[in-house]
Amino acid sequence: MKITIHRGINQIGGCITEIATANKRILIDLGQNLPDNKGIVEDNLANSPTIETLTNGIDAIFYTHYHGDHIGLFHYVPDAIPQYIGATAKQVTICKHKQLSRLHSRKERSELELSKLEKMRTFVPAQQITDIEGFTITPFFVSHSACDSFMFLIEAEGKRILHTGDFRDHGYLGKGLLPTIEKYIIKEKVDILISEGTMLSRLDERVQHEKELRKKVIEVMKRYKNVFVMCSSTDLERLATFHSAHNHVEKRPFVCDDFQQDVLKIFTETAGTKTDLFNFDKIYSFRPTNKKLVAYMKDRGFCMLVRATKKFDKWLDVLLPQLDSQETVLIYSMWTEYVNSDNVKHAKDDYLKFVGRFPAIEKIHTSGHASAEALANVCNLVNPVAAIIPIHSEHADHFEKLDISEELKSKIVTESTVIQDIEIKINATKYEDEGKELAEEYEKKMTDNFKRRMNFFAIPKKV
Repeated sequence: MKITIHRGINQIGGCITEIATANKRILIDLGQNLPDNKGIVEDNLANSPTIETLTNGIDAIFYTHYHGDHIGLFHYVPDAIPQYIGATAKQVTICKHKQLSRLHSRKERSELELSKLEKMRTFVPAQQITDIEGFTITPFFVSHSACDSFMFLIEAEGKRILHTGDFRDHGYLGKGLLPTIEKYIIKEKVDILISEGTMLSRLDERVQHEKELRKKVIEVMKRYKNVFVMCSSTDLERLATFHSAHNHVEKRPFVCDDFQQDVLKIFTETAGTKTDLFNFDKIYSFRPTNKKLVAYMKDRGFCMLVRATKKFDKWLDVLLPQLDSQETVLIYSMWTEYVNSDNVKHAKDDYLKFVGRFPAIEKIHTSGHASAEALANVCNLVNPVAAIIPIHSEHADHFEKLDISEELKSKIVTESTVIQDIEIKINATKYEDEGKELAEEYEKKMTDNFKRRMNFFAIPKKV
């Protein structure tokens, strides 16, 4: 068996893990690099020739969840390669890309993406997938800031590998993490643990449970009449925190745009059938021309979900002048460093500008990733026989600082090695290097084609 960490050992995002037997090969995630603070993505793999090369001979791709740093390169994958994702995650991703298709600048790309997404296969939690000869892949639900996220137990050639994907235990659904591992995964020994380690750079940070956030949100909603909320539009549990808190205070409209309403409808029809916490009822879709709704919001107050986009900027131009500034607040519920003007690396200009429009700001947030304690608990419980491979982290070596045994610390792998007949290849740069060359070649080809088309349609000069 061979495990290749194509990307992710010393970076957050852009995750690509390959697991190969003598006859078959699969990928877990095919993520794009995260954008910089200007929204620009630099990724040498983000082109068809490179992905066709990387996926040549791959028998299937399995996605842990729908965040771009895990699924972002899916549309470059040849149609012959099956791609798998959770059923609800597929719905949400299609909904998101339908929204993106409304941007004229990416209409053709969106058509391609939606075509690829419609063809994606789905799986059922805790049910084995045996479509790839010699492999048994079992998805298990985990709590994360993306709805319908999964870890995968991969069994092949007598080996058992647990790939955690992104996870946490401090969400409403996080209480099932350790019981799931105990009941279904460690009934037999696990050879390799491949674990996310996003928060290894923030080991001392105390994570708050979503229930704690809900209490804080209720306090803010009692102090302010007009409450705007900036959070991830596809984070089921965070949206439930705000909707539940909203329902706790006096009756006000819960307002969003059409896209957000469509996402909440998906959540209601899936997760909402299992608990009222995820039943998003009585949602108002905002239109600045809807004078009746605007009047209702001014009279009763409201909770309105917003995003840092031109559309919401225009809506704020209409709303903010009509509201009492002392009764108006924005609850910012995303990573704090995005709006830290002193953070050159991570601060986002569009976020800073958008947040700066509000008369008052309350920052209420908790991470969608595993805390140091949760990481240690998973390592100790799984207790892998051969190795722990940390991914999705800028400080993979910090795994040794976790509260785990010395024996487990000795099993942490951050460089290529061979352990118990398993070849582990770390930081393979082949495709990054080839990708840069292919990307430049591809760009030149497209530019030349464009020039030829322009010359063909050009009006001849008069002689």
